[in-house]
Amino acid sequence: MHRDVDRLRSFSRRTLLLGAGQLAVFGALAGRLYYLQVVSADQYALLADENRINHRLLAPARGVVFDRNGVAVASNRPTYRILVIPEQAGDLGGTLYQVARLIPLAPERVAEVMVEARRRRPFVPIMIRDDLAWSEVSRIAVHAPELPGIALDSGLLRDYPMQKVTAHLLGYVGPVSERELNGDALLELPEFRIGKDGIEKTYDQHLRGRAGISRYEVNALGREIKELYRQDGEPGADLGLTIDLELQRYVHARLGSQESASAVVLDVHSGEVLALASVPAFEPSVFGNGLSRKVWRELTTNPKAPLLNKAVGGQYPPGSTFKMIVALAALEAGVVGPDHGVYCPGHLELGRHTFHCWKRGGHGKVTLVDALAQSCDVYFYELARKVGIDAVAAMARRFGLGERLGIDLPGERAGLVPDKAWKRAALNDGWHQGETLVVGIGQGYLQATPLQLAVMTARIATGRAVRPSLVRGEVAPSGRPVAAPPIGVSDWSLTFVRRGMFEVVNGARGTARAHQLLPAELAMAGKTGTSQVRRISRSERQTGLRKNEDKPWEERDHALFVAFAPYHEPRYALAVVIEHGGSGSSAAGPIARDILAKALELDPSRPRPALSATGPDGAPPRDPADPA
Repeated sequence: MHRDVDRLRSFSRRTLLLGAGQLAVFGALAGRLYYLQVVSADQYALLADENRINHRLLAPARGVVFDRNGVAVASNRPTYRILVIPEQAGDLGGTLYQVARLIPLAPERVAEVMVEARRRRPFVPIMIRDDLAWSEVSRIAVHAPELPGIALDSGLLRDYPMQKVTAHLLGYVGPVSERELNGDALLELPEFRIGKDGIEKTYDQHLRGRAGISRYEVNALGREIKELYRQDGEPGADLGLTIDLELQRYVHARLGSQESASAVVLDVHSGEVLALASVPAFEPSVFGNGLSRKVWRELTTNPKAPLLNKAVGGQYPPGSTFKMIVALAALEAGVVGPDHGVYCPGHLELGRHTFHCWKRGGHGKVTLVDALAQSCDVYFYELARKVGIDAVAAMARRFGLGERLGIDLPGERAGLVPDKAWKRAALNDGWHQGETLVVGIGQGYLQATPLQLAVMTARIATGRAVRPSLVRGEVAPSGRPVAAPPIGVSDWSLTFVRRGMFEVVNGARGTARAHQLLPAELAMAGKTGTSQVRRISRSERQTGLRKNEDKPWEERDHALFVAFAPYHEPRYALAVVIEHGGSGSSAAGPIARDILAKALELDPSRPRPALSATGPDGAPPRDPADPA
């Protein structure tokens, strides 16, 4: 009996413990359910939604770029693109074949789509082709029942109305490359494009804008079912340029007959670039979806370098356009005065070497203004020897040569202004006096860009340290003074150099006297330049084979011209470089004159007089026989 009582007591304790345990488990379960369903209801509802709802970034519209008069030079236009959803297409290759029968589709693009389809999930759309013409959209729409998995979509495409005219200024946009990915999800959008060159690259962040967002419901496999919410992106900020599109168009057209050339037009007071052109150019729109290997090879192997912005990235010996710098260095150093005379017999002897003047018979006795007007090499050999290379180099740097000027474009090059220290550091060699003579006429190691030559001319015209700019408004780089500071060269010296430049164009013996700009109150002052790309041998001098037309194109001299106008109230400065064009006067002079005439015609602050260009006697223009 005691055994039965003990067994009952033991059973009761076990039952009590088991019941308590069950009660604790159910209590904990109830508490957890309360926590999940009541306390954390909002949190888990959100997580559930995130499993059911996906988010997609929407590419924003890129900012519009305007010229100084409010004309759009880069904008966005609506476009149609054709997409394929591989899982709906079934036989993807067959579907793409059918598409290629309806619209132009390169075989390499078909291959790219096939590769892309293998990398992505089968329900993710793949773009087949962008920028469809309306006729192509119509054909696809009509044959839609026969094209499983094919869909038409709309979007925005970057548009450059002037194409080649503004190509080197604006640059272009293109797909984001692997090395450009930086963790920004916007850059991973297939349709997103970023600036690759020109203004598009320099101000890419300003023009890019902010992404929009789309929320859409998906099933368990991640397939999109329907859009629940959409907020479009914030468009990029607009950008105003200093360029005058009408002048830009004219400059590009005026250079168009040349195989390779460039020109820059500046406002001499503000430094604003009114036109900047380089030929040959390229079609920026072809870069939007990436180039084929064939097109890229054609562009990169072209000896005329259409992708290079020669106005800021081309480097050339400045030739006789550098003689103003030599003259200023000599005047400022007090080595010579404006009346200093030199007799030019057509050559100068230095040790065992003979340095020739461009004019075989020589110019006779000339002073500074005459020497500039006639571009006498012997005179500037003498000036350079008297003042020395270091003083010439220091003056050149003061006028913007040998340094990057900070223009709002990628690819700007610094050129080269040599001196004794440079040669010792770069070539581990001492400087020779003969090299000073060669630099004195703008040859030798000396290199300059067309932009630098235009800035040099603007600084001569104003006596101020003008710096170039391409963008107006708050976005323009800070630190540029409203009024350029004085350059630190006396007006006395500048007056004689300006007078020499005036005589180049308007004097009876000037090397550009055939290219006067009339009426007289708008007269221009300028300087011709012809820079050699190879040394002329003695036999060539003796046989007269110096003529550019007797040489291959790549061995011909470069033709240069710098100028400002009007002479008495300077407003515009320019530099023109014709690669392998020959004589600076005959090749670059007429182009420079016409461009300045157009700039003055478009000047909103002046009445529009009838501009003309004639010879000194009123006869039609006639080039000098052999100007320097």
